[in-house]
Amino acid sequence: MAAEKILIVDDEPHILRSLGFVLQRADYEVLQARSGAEALRLVKEERPDLVFLDIMMPEPDGYEVCRRIKSSDQTAGIYVIMLTAKGQETDRQRSLEVGADEYMTKPFSPSRAVERVRRALGRTD
Repeated sequence: MAAEKILIVDDEPHILRSLGFVLQRADYEVLQARSGAEALRLVKEERPDLVFLDIMMPEPDGYEVCRRIKSSDQTAGIYVIMLTAKGQETDRQRSLEVGADEYMTKPFSPSRAVERVRRALGRTD
């Protein structure tokens, strides 16, 4: 069986590195994007199984990227976890309104992120 693809979308290099590292060690194929436009291109071309999506990003922001992913028949089934430093209830609510499946605040434990991915994708290993 091919490894599930995880797309990490964040404009902070240390998030891409640390989260990418733990996901690769957990046997996931990791894709990375630093902008909303790059994320939308990769979603269309690569069809990841799950997307970690930062809210505060350039061109367009995470809310708009999530809305576009969830509004397309081809990509609506992709699991989206919003990843953000914004911990306000209104931010969580808006994330869910645009279609996000989950919401995680920074800082976070990389091992906890892997647990969430496993649960979301139905892995029990």
